[in-house]
Amino acid sequence: MDKPGSADKAVTIYDVAKAAGVSPSTVSRAFSRPGRVSARTAAHIHEVAAELGYRVPQVVKTEAARQSKMLGISATDITNPFFFGIIRGAEHVALAEDYSIILADSQENDELERRLSDRTMPLVDGMIVATSRLPDSFLRNAAKTAPVVSLNRLVPGLPSVITDNARGMRRALEHLAELGHRRVAYVSGPTNSWADGARERAFREGCYELDLMDHRVGPTAPTVRGGMGILPQIREQHVTAVICFNDVVAVGVMRAAKMAGVQVPHELSVVGIDNVFVADLVSPGLTTIASPLTLLGERAARTVIALANGQEPETSADRPSVLPMRLIVRESTGPAPRR
Repeated sequence: MDKPGSADKAVTIYDVAKAAGVSPSTVSRAFSRPGRVSARTAAHIHEVAAELGYRVPQVVKTEAARQSKMLGISATDITNPFFFGIIRGAEHVALAEDYSIILADSQENDELERRLSDRTMPLVDGMIVATSRLPDSFLRNAAKTAPVVSLNRLVPGLPSVITDNARGMRRALEHLAELGHRRVAYVSGPTNSWADGARERAFREGCYELDLMDHRVGPTAPTVRGGMGILPQIREQHVTAVICFNDVVAVGVMRAAKMAGVQVPHELSVVGIDNVFVADLVSPGLTTIASPLTLLGERAARTVIALANGQEPETSADRPSVLPMRLIVRESTGPAPRR
């Protein structure tokens, strides 16, 4: 059998990783940041690479000698407007500090997110990982290559920038209780989403404290289509109000409700989370728990740049940034229907 390098197809970092019995990110570090890999492991990788005929890309050869002045942003779904403000905020900070942005869109696919991370990490001075679906251990291991800041997810051992889900959820539940709602549901998002777990816990705690009957519906995809498909489950619970994982799910719920002849808010009040631009464009306007999206991106970018330059950031593994959320009341919530 021919070796991987004996054919016309060039040997890749993945071929070297497989033959050496290590991860692709470890191979990247062995060539781009040798100080981050043990001497024994680095020697083994170089030996295997030489046997396979692996040729180190020029961008990797020069990486150890200088900063790339590039930052990475990993997003789970770039079509989700949640990321628009985050990217813009990070970009403002990056441009002011003479950095460029590389964007990686994993399309809610865990394996794609892994591959994109392995390919991007050796090229950047730091990475902002937004709403990652990968295990904490993978993210901590990636941080051995370059600084990693977790956004919208608390990762032990890494600097994290998150929102105050408990306070935001409490404000929404208080608003619904004041309108007379007693039976409410939380429409959950992806099962491997840290934010979803945090929001559901805050929902249940708030319902308990306010003496509301809590229900959980889902999980569902964090999309308009996901929200449309979940309406039958909502109706089965006989609730008068729902708080959705995010705004686009809430928009999907409202669209399906209109098609089914369910009046919002007269028969069902709907609350979203994040306050993306579509919340104020739909009819009725969507009541939502607003996240400071631009500020999230700015804080994460300042943190990762500070780490890349060996400075002490405001946000650290021991001091996560918790940014406030606020309730914006629009027309999608109203008094509970009499039953």
